[in-house]
Amino acid sequence: MNKSVITNLIAAILLASGYYFSSAIVLSVGLFALSGALTNWLAVHMLFEKVPGLYGSGVIPSRFEEFKAGISHLMMTQFFTDENIDRFLSDQGDKKSPINLQPVIEQVDMAPAFDALVTTVEQSSLGGMLAMFGGSEAITPLKEPFIAKMKSSLVEISQSEDFYELLKTELEQPDVLADMKTKVSEIVTQRLNELTPELVKEIIQEMIREHLGWLVVWGGVFGGIIGLVAALIQA
Repeated sequence: MNKSVITNLIAAILLASGYYFSSAIVLSVGLFALSGALTNWLAVHMLFEKVPGLYGSGVIPSRFEEFKAGISHLMMTQFFTDENIDRFLSDQGDKKSPINLQPVIEQVDMAPAFDALVTTVEQSSLGGMLAMFGGSEAITPLKEPFIAKMKSSLVEISQSEDFYELLKTELEQPDVLADMKTKVSEIVTQRLNELTPELVKEIIQEMIREHLGWLVVWGGVFGGIIGLVAALIQA
């Protein structure tokens, strides 16, 4: 059982006990506690679900588009600003390995580079000599060592301070930053468009329903206290 169910159950038991034993104080405490817990439970429920006849219920699903627009605006105006991008690049420069491009380089297909090299040799003045030794097939065994060496060299170059400074300078150009922000905005919008009202409701429910459950608990507690005070005043 969750907190809301337990609170409403205790309040209902107090109400039933007060009625059964004809105790005005217990009856008042149970009645006020149940009303406080139920109204707060209904308020929490109305955030996520549409209740027929209750205007304003289901506010989160009904405001779905505004919710997406708010997230997009927040990310682009608070996170991906020119200042934050520049600060990120500067912070990266203080590290031993500023921007690690090795994982990207390792995934790059270098086979076209080797094929281009072979074609260049075949079309050069060395082509005839290469043909005497079996043509391009003769240097095929060099393909894997060539690719490995190329990747190793590119990684070494990408980790040099000169390369990073050049990259940072280019990224900080106004037109580059603007293009980068446009692409980021497109990615954010695309991802947000994949969300559905039901998914958004589930995400928010998972985050805050547990904490909002305490509203029901305290609604029952304070309702019970008010009921006790009301019964004592009338006694």
